[in-house]
Amino acid sequence: MIGQEVRFEDVDGVRTALAESNYLADDGIAGVVYLADRLDKPILVEGPAGTGKTQLAQSVAEMAGARLIRLQCYEGLDESKALYEWNYKKQLLRIQAGGDDSDWSEIEEDLFSEEFLLTRPLLEAIRAEDPVVLLIDEVDRLEVETEALLLEILSEFQVSIPELGTIRATQIPLVFLTSNATRELSEALKRRCLYLYIDYPDLERERQIVMAKVPGIDANLADQVARIVRSIRQLDLKKHPSVSETIDWARTLVLLGISNVDGQTATETINILLKYRTDIDKAVKEFADRPDELEAGGT
Repeated sequence: MIGQEVRFEDVDGVRTALAESNYLADDGIAGVVYLADRLDKPILVEGPAGTGKTQLAQSVAEMAGARLIRLQCYEGLDESKALYEWNYKKQLLRIQAGGDDSDWSEIEEDLFSEEFLLTRPLLEAIRAEDPVVLLIDEVDRLEVETEALLLEILSEFQVSIPELGTIRATQIPLVFLTSNATRELSEALKRRCLYLYIDYPDLERERQIVMAKVPGIDANLADQVARIVRSIRQLDLKKHPSVSETIDWARTLVLLGISNVDGQTATETINILLKYRTDIDKAVKEFADRPDELEAGGT
């Protein structure tokens, strides 16, 4: 594998460039991205759903001027959808076109050539000649056995195709694997990665995110939104509001022309933040029981 130039000069440069791509990263996030580039290591990003794991990969691709290749994981994903498969319909047409008098060995050799190969995201990232960020999203949704597909790629950045041989990367893609921690990932997979945990942001960072992502919002409303969401996350809920739902709620309030959130406003718009009826009932009860804290935006 040939060497390659580093993408990022230092941690501060990573944080600044991410901010220019509208992603507010702390030193921990920027530091792991910097080290992944220098060490040629994938990043395993774990944390609750909706905390910006996928957006991190997208923003890094944008700031690095790289093409984003995404593999969305799901239960039942196999090699043919993740790595490659042969174009069977086209192969059948080739066999039919050969006729009965054709040399079968010649046809067979032709069938398993580049012309009949369908590349999927993992192979596409390995073969890419342009700068690439590979996002393997929600890797925890894969079966344990399917994780083995990733091991050769993440350790050697190569793919073995029996009919064609080993295909090695000419450049090392920057790889992000995201996980919502719905199951424990294998030790073999974890060993190959740098680990990054992204939790819900603290109060100040969420306020900054709202200010950056919601056009037209004023600082007072952004602060109130961040504080109320923080207080809601302290409740025993089935699903806590994600950062993306915080942004959606803030956009809704701006769209409705609301400059101050009172109990009625919070109750009427809570379905933007919470998506389970039991969670909504708990939040509405909290608004009714503690109106003074709502007015102040929580603690």
